[in-house]
Amino acid sequence: MPRLLGGREGPRTGPCPALAAAAESRAARLIGEGVRDGGPAAVRRALRGPGGGAAMAAALRAALLGAALGCAAAALIPAADVKVEVLQKPFLCHRKTKWGDMMLVHYEGYLERDGSMFHSTHKHNNGQPMWFTLGIREAIKGWDKGLKDMCVGEKRKLTIPPALAYGKEGKGKIPPESTLIFNIDLLEIRNGPRSHESFQEMDLNDDWKLSKQEVKIYLKKEFEKHGAVVNDTQHDALVEDIFDKEDEDSDGFISAREFTYKHDEL
Repeated sequence: MPRLLGGREGPRTGPCPALAAAAESRAARLIGEGVRDGGPAAVRRALRGPGGGAAMAAALRAALLGAALGCAAAALIPAADVKVEVLQKPFLCHRKTKWGDMMLVHYEGYLERDGSMFHSTHKHNNGQPMWFTLGIREAIKGWDKGLKDMCVGEKRKLTIPPALAYGKEGKGKIPPESTLIFNIDLLEIRNGPRSHESFQEMDLNDDWKLSKQEVKIYLKKEFEKHGAVVNDTQHDALVEDIFDKEDEDSDGFISAREFTYKHDEL
C-alpha cells in the first residue's frame, strides 16, 4: 500500500430526522389507529377522529419529546478525533508544517485491535520514505489533522478512529471500522505546489500570472532536480492538463487567485 489515499465522505445525516420519523410512527401506534407505517398524515387523522383530544395529544407530545431528548443526547456526544503523541522532538525547529506543505515521511501503520502491521515504508516501499501534501486529502483525514505544526526530526504516534481513516468500507488489509495507529517520522518539509512561495518562484516576470512557458520551465526544473527524464512532448501534455484544470477563465494564464490554495477543498 504505497499511498494512504483518502475517500469520499458519505452523506452527512444526523440521527434527528430518523428519530422524528420514529416518534411520529410511535405516536400513531399510541393513538391506537393501527396505522402500519405511521407518519404525520396518520397522526393528524387520528387526532381528528373519535376519541382524539387531550389524551392523544399527550401521546404525541410524549413521543416527540423522546425524539428531542435523543437528538440532544446525540449532539452532546463528541466526535472522535485523532490522538497525537509526540515521541521525539528536535532541540531546534526552524519550520513547522502547515496545510499545503509537502512532507517526506517514514511511517509504520498498525491495526489497534490486534497490533498487526499493515504497512511500513521501511519494509514495503523499497525502504524509501513517502512524499505527500498536507491538508488536501491526499492522505487520510487523520493524517491531515494529526501532522500539522510538526518539525523536521519529530516523531509522532497517531491513533486515528475509523471515521478519519477508512470508515465502514476498509481498504486492502484494513478491515471496516478499524482504528489505526501510525508511527510517523518527518524527514523533510517543502513548499507545496500551491504555496505563495511556489507561485513567486514560477512567476518569472512578476506579473502575478503564470504562462504555459513559465509552468513548463518550473516543471522541467523539478523533474531534473529529482532525476526524472521527461521529453518535451510529455512536458507539453502535462502543461496542457494543468491549464485545463487550473485556468478557470480560459484566458491562457493561471492567475494568482486561480493558483492560490483553496481552503474549502480541505
